[in-house]
Amino acid sequence: MNNKILVAVFASILMASCGSSKKSTNDLAINLPIETAINLSAVKNDKAPVTINPGRFTTETVIYRLPKVVQGTYSVSNFGKYIDDFKAFNYQGEEMVATKIDDNSWTIADAKNLDKITYWVNDTYDVESEGGIGKDVPFSPSGTNIEPENYVLNLHGFIGYFDSLKNNQYKLDVTAPANFVRTSALQTVNSTASEDGKITTTSYYATRYFDITDNPMMYGNLDVEEFQVGSIKIVLSVYSPNKIHSAKSLKETIFKMMEAQKAYMGAINTTPRYDIYVYLSEGKEDSPKGFGALEHHTSTVVVMPEDIPADALEESMIDVVSHEFFHIVTPLSVHSEDVHYFDYNNPTFSKHLWMYEGVTEYFATLFQVNQGLVEEAEFYKKIMDKIQGASRMNDAMSFTIMSENVLKVPYKNEYLNVYQKGALIGMCIDILIREESNGNRGILSLMKELSNKYGKNKPFEDDALIDEIVAMTYPSLGEFFNAHVVGDIPIDYNEYFTKVGLEIGEGKVETNFILLNGVPIVSGDGQKGTIFFTDAALQNSFWKEQGVQTNDVIKSIGGTALTLQNANQILQEVFMWKPGEDIEVVLDRDGKEVLIKTITTQPYTIGEMLVEKPNATEAQKTLRKAWLKG
Repeated sequence: MNNKILVAVFASILMASCGSSKKSTNDLAINLPIETAINLSAVKNDKAPVTINPGRFTTETVIYRLPKVVQGTYSVSNFGKYIDDFKAFNYQGEEMVATKIDDNSWTIADAKNLDKITYWVNDTYDVESEGGIGKDVPFSPSGTNIEPENYVLNLHGFIGYFDSLKNNQYKLDVTAPANFVRTSALQTVNSTASEDGKITTTSYYATRYFDITDNPMMYGNLDVEEFQVGSIKIVLSVYSPNKIHSAKSLKETIFKMMEAQKAYMGAINTTPRYDIYVYLSEGKEDSPKGFGALEHHTSTVVVMPEDIPADALEESMIDVVSHEFFHIVTPLSVHSEDVHYFDYNNPTFSKHLWMYEGVTEYFATLFQVNQGLVEEAEFYKKIMDKIQGASRMNDAMSFTIMSENVLKVPYKNEYLNVYQKGALIGMCIDILIREESNGNRGILSLMKELSNKYGKNKPFEDDALIDEIVAMTYPSLGEFFNAHVVGDIPIDYNEYFTKVGLEIGEGKVETNFILLNGVPIVSGDGQKGTIFFTDAALQNSFWKEQGVQTNDVIKSIGGTALTLQNANQILQEVFMWKPGEDIEVVLDRDGKEVLIKTITTQPYTIGEMLVEKPNATEAQKTLRKAWLKG
């Protein structure tokens, strides 16, 4: 998962203002597919009806569940909370007793007579405005949308499972208006139309419940582009409610990015098709607010703001989608038993988020310089951003302990460090392997070896992975893991940069118009309802040149009054400013109005940056070339 949530960047402003495999017996007398149905042509009040026909049970009691947690999110979602009017019926059509035993589970007695289950599903996007991101509300790319123009069908939000039947086959019928555009990563069996041709039912097939959760769909008023990247068919589906962006406008960026990824990965990629679902949020109260993406084996779901400029959206798509595509390496091809035998309602977690998310994020950063999509200076800046981001987290916490306990306090509060320090762990391992192998091997070759040894159908033993990696590589990696991954000793990054002739120095660093080292240069006053500049604004060259002073209240930006209520939206727009834009900002300085009307210039700050050592040796430069371009 890559939850680069732009909204969360500004959260501090508003804050200031106020297991192993367990084989189960089959409960069916005949092993027939579990028949499921979602009827999008019968939606009422943003709720979709669902029917589950499990076949005939041979046990007295069964439990039906929707997931509490889904793979890749590392947080509680409780999809059962979005189920209404849950009913069970016997073969005589009579309603049976179904008892809800927790947020996600129902028990049904006299199961031998159970014919079917029916219920209505609320979408999760509407609820985000009520519960807020992070309060057991599903992360938007893992959530569901049910509205006349668009349906985001993350199927784990609609279809559940019986405890002992997760390995049974599933048949899914989705009924929808015939004029809906529809894309699915799930295998299509057939499609039938109603007599009047206005409604179409499409049937899909899944080998087991995991395939239900692993294959999202999108229906409705969307546009689709299909293209080839080598042997991979890419299907790009985009929903932009106001038609600001389209699949066609994003196609070239995605093509260029994935072509570079495939060249970087080589033979490690074997999927014949990859789906990218993009939902662009228009910023209304009931619109999704968790921007980022969630990976699946052969697809990803992306949620981004619709009003983002085209160049900024393209840049974000490169960062976010490339991260998700690299997940086909880990955890999709290299994963532990916790992942392979995932328990959706009582999950245990692997110790190796440094690999699942960290190495994946590192690949998504490194491949861009490796394939010439960015210059080395931009790559160095991204690495420094991660070092600064990691420094704001708990740098003296064991990564393996944090990973294994990611749903618990205080560890869940450190989860975002998997994208910062996790990626830096991958970088250090990469440099170590390059050094030990005279530049001939790296972390990508290590992951290829692990993928060949295991693959998507064979999990590794969680406690044995690090020893396996050390045995496959060099003793120096064992020392690194023991000190900085299993252990809690902070990493001295200069020790690794020196090996490639680099060092952390001080200089003029490009920044943006609202953040300094990832922290907002504004804050809020809850009693007065105002947003004001902090001392940090004086370290931003642009605002300093405009004469901004500490505690200047921002009355309006571009003619729109700035309030605590609209701060996230307006400051996101400021975050997206580029040099050369005409801007107008009105300040209140001790009761006097101050007008800033100018053209933006590139802002700078004085800070740490990654630079070449003046006395770098030829051996260090050669190793750097192998690291960046090998």
